[in-house]
Amino acid sequence: MKKTSAPANSNSEFYKPPKSIIRRANVKEYENLYTYSNEHREDFWAEQANNLKWFKKWKTVLDNSNPPFYKWFTGGKINIVYNAIDRHLKTWRRNKVAFIWEGEPGDVRTFSYHALNREVSKFANILKSMGVQKGEIVTIYMPQIPELAISMLACAKIGAAHSVVYGGFSVEALAERIADAGSRVLLTADGGYRRGKATNLKEIANEAMKRSPTIEVCITVKRTGQDVYMESDRDFWYHDLISLPITNNKCETEVMDAEDMLFILYTSGTTGRPKGVVHTHGGYSVYTATTHRMVFDIKEEDRWWCAADPGWITGHSYIIYAPLINGATVMMYEGAPNHPYPNRWWHMIEKYGISILYTSPTAIRGLMRFGDAWPNRHDLSSLRLLGSVGEPINPEAWRWYHEVIGKRKCPIMDTWWQTETGGFMITPLPITPLKPGSATKPFFGIEVGVVDDAGNEVKTGEEGKLVIKSPWPGMARTIYKDPDRYIEVYWKDYEKMGWYKAGDSARIDEDGYIWIIGRIDDVIKVSGYRLGTAEIESALVSHPDIAEAAAIALPHDLKGNAIHTFVITRAGVSGDKTLEQELKKHVSHELGPIARPESVAFVESLPKTRSGKIMRRVLRARALGEDEGDLTTLEE
Repeated sequence: MKKTSAPANSNSEFYKPPKSIIRRANVKEYENLYTYSNEHREDFWAEQANNLKWFKKWKTVLDNSNPPFYKWFTGGKINIVYNAIDRHLKTWRRNKVAFIWEGEPGDVRTFSYHALNREVSKFANILKSMGVQKGEIVTIYMPQIPELAISMLACAKIGAAHSVVYGGFSVEALAERIADAGSRVLLTADGGYRRGKATNLKEIANEAMKRSPTIEVCITVKRTGQDVYMESDRDFWYHDLISLPITNNKCETEVMDAEDMLFILYTSGTTGRPKGVVHTHGGYSVYTATTHRMVFDIKEEDRWWCAADPGWITGHSYIIYAPLINGATVMMYEGAPNHPYPNRWWHMIEKYGISILYTSPTAIRGLMRFGDAWPNRHDLSSLRLLGSVGEPINPEAWRWYHEVIGKRKCPIMDTWWQTETGGFMITPLPITPLKPGSATKPFFGIEVGVVDDAGNEVKTGEEGKLVIKSPWPGMARTIYKDPDRYIEVYWKDYEKMGWYKAGDSARIDEDGYIWIIGRIDDVIKVSGYRLGTAEIESALVSHPDIAEAAAIALPHDLKGNAIHTFVITRAGVSGDKTLEQELKKHVSHELGPIARPESVAFVESLPKTRSGKIMRRVLRARALGEDEGDLTTLEE
């Protein structure tokens, strides 16, 4: 990619995509299509929906008769699994590789679309034999193994909704989510592998089931082979059930209404109980498939790797559903990115010929810490596009990702979206000139604003609250069993305008590019000035000795709040008083004296979720000696 000359931190620093990328792009123009998609919103989404197979076409594209409970493609009949698997079986894709899976110990399994259909049908028949009905919610608690994807697809195939609970969650988190969903069936595994050790998922599941009287059936996949307790008449081994005559290779795909529930996924806020976000078969299928195809320019020959976990929305949308709808070959990996060595990812990209890598800034910074030598020993020439998700990517990490991993030829699709949005909302396309750290512009059909508390647009370059001004097909329909909370959390602040409150602060620059600053809760007010934690952290990481950083606010008698920071140095660098003072000066130079940190602590790790978000509230609680609260979302 060609870079135009500009100061290092300038908003005018453009990276233009290579002509070879532009020439082959699925979408070759943005502005006119974006205007059309907003002025003729229903026509645009109807055109996208026509790329899918429907059992019965919809009567109305958008039903906005009861905002904010919008409905899409009402009257339409569809099933996401028919689009993700069944329709491919009638084409040459039946023999195309759907999944390549590698376990952390090095074991490999592959599934063609034909083989994937066989396994999904078998599992669907098992669920039916256990009495699982259309509309029932099945809880899934597994490591990142093929059976996790298979179980999700099997649920959707027979019309049951799934509630995937990330395999790193605790007993309390699992039991709480089972209770809220009222699940009768739990799907789990004996364990998985993480950094060379076997996790104890079945032990956690057993304890959670003691607190969950609704569970009648638990089906367990044998992954690690460790001894686990199996309760008679409740617990069944997957491998035993799969060999029974009931599990034949054929199972009819249930016809679903477009607005029937596909899944619930729990997202935890800073306060209160987790929210069960509801997504549906029709709009979610259309939105995720469209965003994936257009943003990542999916070609038949691509090998797509979204290095997330299906336990998060990123994995739901962009490991399982959208890539399969688009007929892609999908890479899945079970373990840690730096186990046993920091080249694990780069080795797999070379080994499998991965053409698109989509990961988090946290993972990028973590691997950047080990230097350039590890990726440089591998042939990464198969890569065509890169992507970023989870939180704003700081420019220094963006440049390393672009230069060292992408070899300056791979545009970076820096996407902003949420569990509640279902798919990408603000994102570049492969044809978009890029600015390091900016998510660029809204996706088609998405109108955004950066406003003050009263709903007035703030001035160019000023910080405000990010809002979405129009409905979109992939939007969450409600919070499970709590529609009032859905209104309260997302819609009440700008109810008169009918806008969705994202909960993030942002700014729009002179070129119309959007810069996500971070969660509104992650803004520090020092002596009356507002500073985003992301800005401070980016300044720290721009120092050559720093790999990762986190910033928090702690009470201060004079300033109201003072900035306290935590940093991880690059490999081979030791933190000391000299470096601490140097970092304070560096931040002051980059952002101004008001942003000078009160302290810089050198740490080995930062508390963060598997989806890549730094848990700043945990750092704040530790610093103040307070209760750290719910730690179930932490990676470790």
